[in-house]
Amino acid sequence: MSLDDHFPDLAGWEPTRDTLTLYAKVPGAIPRALAEPHPRWWHISLRVHPDGLITTRIPIPGETGESFTLLLNLRVHKLVIAARKSEVREIGLAEGLPASAFGEQVLAALNELGIYAEVDRSGFEDPAPREYERTMAEKYFLALEGVDRVFKKFRSEIGGETSPVQFWTHHFDLSFEWYGEKMVSYEELGETKESPSQIGFGFAPGDSSHAAPYFYANPWPFDETLTAETLPPGARWFVESWKGSLLPYAALALPQVSNLREGDAGKDRPGDRLLAYLRAVYDLSAPTFS
Repeated sequence: MSLDDHFPDLAGWEPTRDTLTLYAKVPGAIPRALAEPHPRWWHISLRVHPDGLITTRIPIPGETGESFTLLLNLRVHKLVIAARKSEVREIGLAEGLPASAFGEQVLAALNELGIYAEVDRSGFEDPAPREYERTMAEKYFLALEGVDRVFKKFRSEIGGETSPVQFWTHHFDLSFEWYGEKMVSYEELGETKESPSQIGFGFAPGDSSHAAPYFYANPWPFDETLTAETLPPGARWFVESWKGSLLPYAALALPQVSNLREGDAGKDRPGDRLLAYLRAVYDLSAPTFS
């Protein structure tokens, strides 16, 4: 598979990002109410689809064998509900609707299809008009497709137990986890729990910890001695507000110091740089989790 993927410039996409972050919470809330729960919450995530981001199939209450999906179509800029075999409803993304109004339109469309759910609206209860620029949404989706391809290639390389590559609407990030054999005990709400050691690999759109889009690769539990290890150009260990490592998305477009031999031109593509970062963190962390 070629890693000559497109990673377009996302400078200035913040207004569209903020709108999509709110809108995406609508298809995130519906499977939480209706889908069969997964112990690791995989039932509420979205997946990269050729046209955008889609839910897994959600059963229609009271109808054996019938299901529906919600697709954030970033090519035609609509949320598309596809139910049963041929029933479809569409709600526009680019009209500037407040997130609360957008959510109510989606729920009303579901009701028209005979699908009813008690949905937690808190994630999209925002009455402010939104900004949505089609070109920026399309650039973001182009980046998301490229990242999804690289993540899936890397996931197939490392083997072992992993999660699907999936999109989480609460943080608006695309990620997957690799699970180690070492079990870790931790405290949560006064209760002792146990979970496998793991490394989370992801792509985030920018947030309070790092304003611009970035990649992360976070071993858990985090060994502070890792911070003495060298990462590929542009990447760094990050311990300010969470513990792991960070590679700015913009670093994929920057010229890198390289010792390519004659005839190796083209082997330092953005996708290769991302792979090198993921491999470096995995190679440093995974042996301690066996």
